[in-house]
Amino acid sequence: MSIDPQSITFGLDTFGDVTVDAQGDPVPVSQVLRDVVAQGELADQVGIDHFSIGEHHRPDFAVSAPDVVLAALAARTQRITLGTAVIVLSSDDPLRVVERFSTLDGLSNGRAELTVGRGSFTESFPLFGFSMQDYETLFEEKLDLLAAAITGEPITWSGATRPPLNEQSLYPPLERALPTWVAVGGSPNSVIRAARHGLPLMLAIIGGPAQRFAPYVQLFHEANQKLGNAPLPVGVHSPGHIAADDATAREQLAPHWIHNRNEIGRERGWGPSGIAEFDGEMQHGALYAGSPETVARKIAATIGSLGVDRFDLKYASGPMPHEQLMESIRLYGTEVIPRVRELLAQHGREHGDADSAFDEA
Repeated sequence: MSIDPQSITFGLDTFGDVTVDAQGDPVPVSQVLRDVVAQGELADQVGIDHFSIGEHHRPDFAVSAPDVVLAALAARTQRITLGTAVIVLSSDDPLRVVERFSTLDGLSNGRAELTVGRGSFTESFPLFGFSMQDYETLFEEKLDLLAAAITGEPITWSGATRPPLNEQSLYPPLERALPTWVAVGGSPNSVIRAARHGLPLMLAIIGGPAQRFAPYVQLFHEANQKLGNAPLPVGVHSPGHIAADDATAREQLAPHWIHNRNEIGRERGWGPSGIAEFDGEMQHGALYAGSPETVARKIAATIGSLGVDRFDLKYASGPMPHEQLMESIRLYGTEVIPRVRELLAQHGREHGDADSAFDEA
């Protein structure tokens, strides 16, 4: 496959994990929110393309209203896109989502975008009065309504989950079609659903080797072709952390990654994790952690083997201190991204359009 290194875009994703300070004491949530804004400002300054914030309603994450935090960033940044990772569409109102992000698009001079999904956490369902029995129906219908609303045209729509709409307009009106991605964790039906709605695909690859998602990328392209869609981009979202060298990155990230994994694991009935699982993901899985060179080579391998158009690093995993997150962001923008482009260009010169695999080093 032929890859244009300059056409690839790079983002950062955060759930606004509640952090600890240098002494290991929890940071107040209000400070965490201000720190996320500072992290987004730095991302803009070091040339990163996208900054996306997830929605959660639980004590270990600070952000329940991504659009509010992104609005603060709209006033403090110049070029970076401001998006979500993800909005839990099933428990939200698609029309309110579009009105909120139309507002953000105006504030940011056309830099808002959405990534929507069903979400890997379900706290928002009972909180906002939705039944888990309607999990599939809610997402299917709300995505269908959202796809009609993001065009900016008057909406005529009917379904089972709300009263019908006839030539309904939203305010403030969108000045452009709102860029919207669909996040998928590995379900073929979800991949086809994104294609059916004509929306770009964001693959959440959070464990195991990224190359196992190649069939999903191929399925998405084939589905778009059969549906008569123009080619649509594919992105990857994966966790990681960057430090001066591999040992420092491992030392900084491991305790927080293991803490986060075990907190969630207890809720979901997983067995306990430890350093062996962490090292396995760092060396062979979907954890992009290490020195700038190590991380750049791993990202280039993923982009090359999957043929994706965008890579988003989920740079916060567990309660890592703000200062370490800031250094990771700085290295990602100033060293990792330029090196990934260099590696992709080098591979293109050596292999042309050959579909040979990239080596991970």
